[in-house]
Amino acid sequence: MDAVEVLLVEDNTGDLIVIRRALYECPVPVNLHIARDGEQALLMLTNPYFKPDLIILDLNISKITSTALLHRWRVEAAPVVVFSSTTNPTEKERCLALGAREFVSKPMDLDEFNETVCRIVGKWAVPDGAAVGS
Repeated sequence: MDAVEVLLVEDNTGDLIVIRRALYECPVPVNLHIARDGEQALLMLTNPYFKPDLIILDLNISKITSTALLHRWRVEAAPVVVFSSTTNPTEKERCLALGAREFVSKPMDLDEFNETVCRIVGKWAVPDGAAVGS
């Protein structure tokens, strides 16, 4: 199986490290691209040569908010999954209305966190749902 291209938009260094490790442990090979804020993400996404298979977007990012990013850059080619520590139902509804495919709360348990990240990749980035693992 070819590696899937994942853009992670995350400004929290701790979360970035944990997500990177979880992706490394996934049964699906991943090429990880990182944007540290909404402005950097928008620049990457407007590059015609960059075609991610999946965008994992933290809700609380700097420079351009995640909801503004969803509003400004309509996603048809790559699914966007908002991965956030918030459980606010209003934020969830807003993100889904703006085109996010799923809103996932970040688990507190490390094993569950890793499983959740791998599930997101398997569900949204693997062609024909051919995911393996968790």
